[in-house]
Formats: sequence, C-alpha cells, structure tokens
Amino acid sequence: MSYNRHVPRRLRKVFPLGPRDFALQLSVWLGFVLLYQVARGLADRDAWEAFRNGQLVIDAEARLHGLVELDLQRLVSGSATMLELVNWTYWLSQFAVVGLALLWIYFFRTDSFLRVRNLLITANLLGLVGYALMPTAPPRMYPEQGFVDTLAQSSSLNHGSGLVELASNPYAAMPSLHSADALIIGLVLASLVRPLWLKVVWLLWPAWVWFAVMSTGNHFWLDIVAGVGVAGFAATILASIETRRQALSPVSFGPSRW
Repeated sequence: MSYNRHVPRRLRKVFPLGPRDFALQLSVWLGFVLLYQVARGLADRDAWEAFRNGQLVIDAEARLHGLVELDLQRLVSGSATMLELVNWTYWLSQFAVVGLALLWIYFFRTDSFLRVRNLLITANLLGLVGYALMPTAPPRMYPEQGFVDTLAQSSSLNHGSGLVELASNPYAAMPSLHSADALIIGLVLASLVRPLWLKVVWLLWPAWVWFAVMSTGNHFWLDIVAGVGVAGFAATILASIETRRQALSPVSFGPSRW
C-alpha cells in the first residue's frame, strides 16, 4: 500500500498504518457505537405497537413452523452451565466479540478492515431503521406464551441494569442484529484465519449466536431471518457502491481511510 511508505518502520511493527490512522479508526468505530446505542435507545418505544407486532410474529411462526424457541429454552433450562453459556454469548457477541474481531482484522488483515467495518456499520444502520419502523417486543415479554427471560433469572447483568437500561430499546427485536453481526464476523473471519479448525469455529459461530439469542428469549427465529436479510442487503449495497465507484474512477489514487 502506498500510504505505508510514510509510516516509520518502528511504528509499523505495532500499528500497520501508523498510530494516527489507528486513532482515527478507533474514534470512528467507538463514535458509531455510542451514537448507535443512543439512537437505538431513543427509537420508537410505542409499547402497544411493539406488543402487537410481537404477537404478529408469534402468530406467523405458529402457522409456519411452530414456536421452536420454546423447545430451545426447555433444552438449556436443564443445565446451569448451558444457561450461563447462552447468557454470556448474548451479552458479549454483539459488541465485545465484534470489537475484538475488528481489532484483529485491523492489525493482521489490514487490507480487509475498511470493508468489514463499513459492512457492519451499514447493517446496523439498516437494523436501526427496522427498529423505528417496526418496534417489536421480544419473546421474553410473553410469559403467557411460556417464554422465560433467562438473563433476568440467572445473571446479575440484565436488561434492567444501569447503563443497559439507559442505552437499550426493549422493543428492538426485529431484525436481530446479534444475528446479522454474527453472520458477518463468522464468514469474514472464516475467510481470513488460516488454521482449518479456526475456520470451522468461525463458520459455526453464527449458528451458535442464533441458538443463544433464541434460547435466552431475546429473539424469535423470524427476527434471525430478518437479521440475515439485513446482512445480505448491506453487503449488496456496499458491493454496488464499490462497483459504481470503480466504474467512475478507473484510475485509483489509493484507498480512502474512511
């Protein structure tokens, strides 16, 4: 990359593109996460509409394939270890795992970083639009249907805890961005890591996250389908933009660091 020539060699050993670029990318990502959380928390909180939409999802699933989420909840409820695993997967998969994955990509697969970051941001912005247009109560808010909030039952950290309650929208179930982010990170890392066993782990990661968000009572399987659709739509948008950019700018002057 041409912009590497301006980075002192000693700094390149730590920061692939220099500390200034790292600070820029870190600021962009953390700024996005902060603004996203605030916007998500302020998105439509119409409880009546959210519960009505959630009931529509329940009715649709009952007609299509049944409420498999209840079966998954019964499966994990018999094991305290399994409950802890799915609970912590829910809390860590969307921001902690995504953030660490982005750091690894930045330092070790730098050429792929911007595309992955932009894909994640685009998918999450599309999801935010979905939350505003269709606020949807998650399964855990329908105990009369047999759903259980496993996070509230077995974890000191739950949706009513301090900053979690402040920055979260309780009616942001459709689409599932846990599922969209897990799919993006899983497929990207599976293509970037070298050991075969790690490729397998990352290919299985989306399925594990999907299992976790359903078995904790936080998403319906239709939310997951919508999340996968959001990830695919985001990838299509960015591919179209890139194709158009290349068509309009046949001479490359080097990649933008945004």
